[in-house]
Amino acid sequence: MLTNLNISNIVLIEKLNLEFGPGLNVLTGETGAGKSILMDALSLALGARSDVGLIRHGCETAAVSANFDIVPDAAKSILAEFDIEFTDGLILRRTLSADGKSKAWINDVPVSIKTLKQIGDTLIEIHGQFANHTLLNQSSHRKTLDAFLLNNINNFSALFTKIKEDYQLYNSAKNRLQELQEMLERSATERDFLAHNVNELQNLNPQIGEEEELSNRRNAIINQEKNIAILSDAIQALAPRGNSLESQIFNVAHILQRIKGDQNPYSEQIDKLYEIAESISQIAESLEPESTDTDTVDSIEERLFAIRAAARKHRVTADELPSLLEQMSAQLNTIDNSDAELKKLTDTTNILRIEFEKSATALHELRTQGANILRERLLSELPDLKLGNADFMLDISPSAPSASGTDDVTFMIKTNPGSPFAPLHRAASGGELARLMLAMRVVLADNNNDIAFVFDEIDTGISGATASAVGARLNKLAQSGQALVITHSAQVAGYANRHFKISKTVTDNKTTTRVHEISENERINEIARIISGAEITPESITMAQTLIKG
Repeated sequence: MLTNLNISNIVLIEKLNLEFGPGLNVLTGETGAGKSILMDALSLALGARSDVGLIRHGCETAAVSANFDIVPDAAKSILAEFDIEFTDGLILRRTLSADGKSKAWINDVPVSIKTLKQIGDTLIEIHGQFANHTLLNQSSHRKTLDAFLLNNINNFSALFTKIKEDYQLYNSAKNRLQELQEMLERSATERDFLAHNVNELQNLNPQIGEEEELSNRRNAIINQEKNIAILSDAIQALAPRGNSLESQIFNVAHILQRIKGDQNPYSEQIDKLYEIAESISQIAESLEPESTDTDTVDSIEERLFAIRAAARKHRVTADELPSLLEQMSAQLNTIDNSDAELKKLTDTTNILRIEFEKSATALHELRTQGANILRERLLSELPDLKLGNADFMLDISPSAPSASGTDDVTFMIKTNPGSPFAPLHRAASGGELARLMLAMRVVLADNNNDIAFVFDEIDTGISGATASAVGARLNKLAQSGQALVITHSAQVAGYANRHFKISKTVTDNKTTTRVHEISENERINEIARIISGAEITPESITMAQTLIKG
């Protein structure tokens, strides 16, 4: 439901904040007061094409926002795609600048104008010169009929659920059969190549993680060989010309010990020389190279390079080779057992197809039955709306199988006897079309709770009892939801739950459109003005009171 409409700098509107409520919200005013401007502003907030001509003279930007407290199911998946929270409802905001640029937000999240329109179409259905009403879109007709059947045919819900399941099973089997048939068509030329690859990978028998393990072992062996060379150089440095450095240092210390005297002046240095000699001996022992497995380097490299070559050949990683082998083995097995597999899958697909067609036939019969009920109810609404010569039918034609069955549905109308039926959007126009949409929405009342309706001058060309019938139906349509109606009809205005008056004022040579809610005497006077024109008479006051009471 639309709760607020905030408009800034749109044509004659400088600043306006309207609060709408549930039920029937009626807007009235003299011709030229600015009713169409409200429609322009609302349409802009819902994603309509922008026009810089909407910006108020002397301003650089214009803005409009619309607040909604109910989020229809049709909008939730779109909102989820953009991670837009909608717990507290929705705020659709649109700005327009003089350079032609337009920006849009939903709950302060920037979105494209296309996305704004997608969401807007789920929130409000407008009937009038800005029409974007869902029922004129042929692709929505089957869904609309099905929603009507859910509320009027007892076993339709169970059958509708069953056909979705039947189609899913049948379609899945059909796709598997098609894949098998396409694979078998290629099998004659591909089998030998596939068998060769399977045999090659089976002989190689690659394991997950084996490439990394072989690479690590190869690197360890290569490093070990380098270390052996380094150790040999170190040993050579400790034993130049066959005489070890340890022995030379030991001999120096031994010679220095022979110095005579009460105390050898080199005793401290001699002790350090013995320690150095001992340390060199320990280092020499530790530098002896350990045994290595260098003999296996060639075999490791041969295995490693074979695995990497196979991975490059099949354009996968080395660790994906085992699963590739499993996949190709399954394909080869399918080819080798193709006759039995093909027959089995063909039989299964046929059984599932028959079951789906049985459900589709039952669904078609219910749709035909429901279409007749919908037609009768709609036709019963038309005479009071001055559409007694019109006729309506639902054309149910075959369509490609889907989860919704095998039916296409098109709403057809003819407005005059003797003329042929034509699709809804081609056969009626102006007030006729708006009244027809009203009748249809009244008949589909159980499906209207999540969307607000806007009717722009639905009373064009009617008066008296017909206008009263239109008002009554608008009130009925809005009972479980909301409808906004711009009207010149006193009979329609009399059915309002909330009444707004649109007026135009001139201050300092500037014209401004204003809108405010009216009640009691002000509302009586406004309806009396609609009845009698510029001069309000006692008779028009009495009539206004009667209409409001009615």
